[in-house]
Amino acid sequence: MGKDSRIEWTHHTFNPWWGCVKVSAACDHCYADTWAKRLGEGLWGPRTPRRFFSDAHWKEPLRWNREAARDKVRRRVFCASMADVFENRPDLVEERRRLLDLIAQTPHLDWLLLTKRIHLVRKQLPKGYEFPKNVWLGTTVEDQATANKRIRHLLEFSSPSVRFLSCEPLLSAIDLTQHLVRNDRGNRVDWVIAGGESGPHSRPMDPAWPAALQRQCALAKVPFHFKQWGHWAPVEQVADVMKKSTPIRVIRQDGTEVSVAAIGKGKAGRVLAGKHWDQFPRTVL
Repeated sequence: MGKDSRIEWTHHTFNPWWGCVKVSAACDHCYADTWAKRLGEGLWGPRTPRRFFSDAHWKEPLRWNREAARDKVRRRVFCASMADVFENRPDLVEERRRLLDLIAQTPHLDWLLLTKRIHLVRKQLPKGYEFPKNVWLGTTVEDQATANKRIRHLLEFSSPSVRFLSCEPLLSAIDLTQHLVRNDRGNRVDWVIAGGESGPHSRPMDPAWPAALQRQCALAKVPFHFKQWGHWAPVEQVADVMKKSTPIRVIRQDGTEVSVAAIGKGKAGRVLAGKHWDQFPRTVL
């Protein structure tokens, strides 16, 4: 958990618990699992325990809410960076109810609930529950297959203020065109985040993939946020900080080639098509 998060698209992060189960290719090199293991916590897997927190931990968002009200601003809270709120486990039922109560008590905070289990969301909510307007509901889509599988479930929800996608780690080209326009329920994807994978075992991202997502969003007038290149970045952008020993990989697709360098997240930066993309959806509460 943290106030003033280093994640570019949120102000704070809050974890109701730690621990999860890997469910798709995006989870292969899960940073949260790696971080927990560094701290000596074995929390990943269906039979491992989850780590729960004290009352003091749960009071932090109440303070953030008071500060936002005092400053007459809204603050975004990413929930949860070290877990999945909609994981299906009996020991999480009461903790999830506590989280929903906390969201209701903090109307000056926008809660970003990001899940890979979007198909389970309705089943995990209390009967008759509808998300309040300070919830932004999102799902991770790392390739076309997960986009086809998950987005339809996301667009079943009309009550969240924002429906968003995290295309990170982006593992293939994705066509979102049909989901960026309103469906027969009046719902669409309202915001798209994209980024490459970080860490020493990360998979390189073809620069054409996030560029295509940005163009799709621009045509549909949907806000787009490019979070990071990750561990690999286009050689043409980072040549001035590369070393002779820097690993380079050539990506070949559709008859074209592009070289990317394993330079690390910090040096790779987040410039796409010559600029930073820091667009956010507007909400009216």
